[in-house]
Parts: sequence; C-alpha cells; structure tokens
Amino acid sequence: MTSLRFRLPRQRLLLSCLAIACLLPAGCRQPPPPPAPEAPKTVVASGSEDAGAVSSDAKPVKTPTQADLLKGTDWPELRLLSGDAWIDCDPAPPVPVATSAAPAAEAAAPAGEGEVAAAPRKDPAAAALGVAAAVAAPAPGDPPPPDAGAEPGAEAAAEAPAADAPRQLVDLGFADFQAAMSPCRDTGAVRLRYQGKISGDFTALVQRTAAMADRLGIDHRILDIDSTGGRVEDAMPAGDAIAGTRWTIRVRPDSICHSACVLVLAAGDDREIAGKVGIHRMVRVGSQATTRAELSQELREVYGEIKDYLERNGASVAVADLMMTVPNRSLRLLSEGELREYGLSGANAVQDDLDRIILARKCGDDFVKRKDAYMRAYASQCAGTGDQAAVEACALALRDDYGFPDEKCAADGPLAGLRRAGGASTSAAAPAASAASGKSAAATAGGAAGRGG
Repeated sequence: MTSLRFRLPRQRLLLSCLAIACLLPAGCRQPPPPPAPEAPKTVVASGSEDAGAVSSDAKPVKTPTQADLLKGTDWPELRLLSGDAWIDCDPAPPVPVATSAAPAAEAAAPAGEGEVAAAPRKDPAAAALGVAAAVAAPAPGDPPPPDAGAEPGAEAAAEAPAADAPRQLVDLGFADFQAAMSPCRDTGAVRLRYQGKISGDFTALVQRTAAMADRLGIDHRILDIDSTGGRVEDAMPAGDAIAGTRWTIRVRPDSICHSACVLVLAAGDDREIAGKVGIHRMVRVGSQATTRAELSQELREVYGEIKDYLERNGASVAVADLMMTVPNRSLRLLSEGELREYGLSGANAVQDDLDRIILARKCGDDFVKRKDAYMRAYASQCAGTGDQAAVEACALALRDDYGFPDEKCAADGPLAGLRRAGGASTSAAAPAASAASGKSAAATAGGAAGRGG
C-alpha cells in the first residue's frame, strides 16, 4: 500500500512535467515580426544634360494665354525642340500591332536602374504610343517616302491619316493642331504623348493642345509623359496650364517622370502611374555662390514658389523638401505609398473638392449625395465584374436606384464621369444623358465625357 501511495504522486508529477515540456515550445514561440517598411530606393541619376531639376534666373518664355489661343487662328510660330510629341485619339494605349511607320527621331530616354530600356530599332513614335512590334524600316509593299522636292503639305492633303493613327507634332501652329486633332472629335478624347525635357515649348504644347481641344469640343484629355526633368521655372507654368484645362497624366510602365517632371505630375486632375517617379535636389545654373549660406539664399525664393505651387495643386510640400535634400547625382524613387502620401497619384484632392463645390452649386447637394452613393455602389457591385459589356450593364442597372438620369443635370451624372475615368464606354454614357436631355446619343456622350456627367 505504501509503495502504491508513493508511486501515484510520482506518476502525476511525471505526467505534469511531460505536459509542461510539450507546451514549452508553443509558449516560447514568438509571433513573426511585422514586415519592415520598404526602405527608400535611391539610384544614380541620369547623366544627360537635360536631366534633373534645373533652376536659373532666366524668366520663363511668355506664351499666349488660353484666352488668346481661343480668340483667333493666328497663333505665334513655334517649333517643338525640347522633345517629341504625338497626338492620338484613343484614351488607352493601343494594343501591340505591327507598324511600318518610319522613325521620327531617336528620342528614347536613358534607362536607369529598374527602368525598361527601349528596344533597339523600334520606331520612337510607335514605341511612345505603346506599339510593341514596330520596326524602323518600312515593310515590303509600303509606299516610298515623299519626294524631297514635293510641295510641303501636299501628301498630307492628298491622304489624311487614319483617326486611330498617331500623328507627330513638330510645328505648333494652329493648322498643325487642327489637322492632328480633328479626328479626335469622333472619340471625344485626345492623348498627347510627350517624350523629352520640361521647358518653355512643352508649356506651349500643353496650352495649344488644350485650346484646340476646347475648340473641337474634346473634353477627355490625357498627357502621356516620359521625361527626365528640366527647368523648375518652366515646370510650374506648365503645371498651372494643365491644372486649368482638365488633364489626366499618365506615366506608363516603360516611362519615367523624374525631378522637375514631378511638378507637372502634381497638377493633373488624375494621375495614373505605372513607371518610375523620382526626385532629387535642384541644380542652380549660373550661381555666383561661394558658401552654403549664399547658395541657400539663391534657392530660397524658388523653394518658396515650389511650395506655394504644390499647395495650390493639392500635393505635399514634402516634395519640395526632397528637392532640397536628395543629392542631385542621386535619385530618390518614390514608392506607391509615398506617391499617395505626397498627393502625386490618383485623383487630385483639390480638384475633387472644387468639382464637388461647383457641382453642388449647379445641381444641388442632393444630386452630389446621390452621385456619391451611386459611385460607391458601382465600386462594390460593378467594377471588376467581368468584361466591359458586363460592367456597363451593371452600371446602367444601378441608375434607377439613385434617380439617374437626372432631368436637371443629365450631363453631370455618374455615367459620363465613369466614361471619363475609363469605366464605361460611350455606349453606356450616351443613352443615360440623351434620355433626359433629348440630344443625340453621340453629341451627348462627346459633350459630357470630360466633365463627369
């Protein structure tokens, strides 16, 4: 009996120890640490002479105002020298197709770390517009190049380009823009593809594209940009011209937007970014400074102008701080999270607020609330439901639930706004607006596409 009494406690003790031993690994196991935040990525900046963010005392070239460009057809003569530009009537980059276009210029931007270099012997115009299979040489059977002694403009008059063909702009006169952009009236959209330096003629290019779009009733405007930078004193007027004329700015996967280009990016109504965006310190051209204090004094005025510019365009002044701290031989690439945090991607917060104020004044607070509710329902029920036809059917089915189309503000309803954002096509937007206004479907879709109707 005695041995049994002593054996039982020992067995209980042994079982307890075994249980504790089994639990120890689980008790000592710590939860995995949270992933470390992505470290800022700094790469070597491009060494090209037109790269970076340059500042100088030279005043920006005075260009005609938007009102001046809308008055008449006698636009001052100007030739684009700082880059290459093409006009396209398709708001989305075209699908890869073979092309036989002759090369316009070898203007591909240098590729840095993490950037996609342009394929050799690719037609720059086609490459800039997303055409993957372009080759430099004409394909067999293509017409020969025009005779050098032919009358200038004779070939263009004899055979106008197809509506979906990219048209290069070199001379920025009224007739050149009219010929390049007239086919875009059919789509209600124009895409300006620019590859080059930010300078005064780039500002003029944007202004004149917007002025011709206003004349032709083309409200959907996209700037497809690829730039290593330029002069900050030119970037801010260009951005102000963009901010006043309703642009979406796109940086494609094979494109970059560095240095002074970031100031242009800040001004867009909407920013679609898939390429590399980077910032570094301004370079002061013609500086007489011999000390840090003198150089700081020279930059103080332009630094203040950049901060004011960023604030009025809804971007963070932290961008200006980076333009003062990151060495100009380096380039700080901004992550997706930083782009959102600095107000450089997606919808422009200032423009969004302004649009709501204007819309409420025009259509009433109830209209704005119903439109917001519709957009939330669209995001949860329609977006990503399948092909374009399914998305459009879902968008149309939601109208009655939220009182659209609205008789008072048919052109400002959500369907035209979705078309502007690329979520619904003309076929979805036009019936909604024309049902309330009595206008033709084509006219209504073209007129409402750019203003969110």
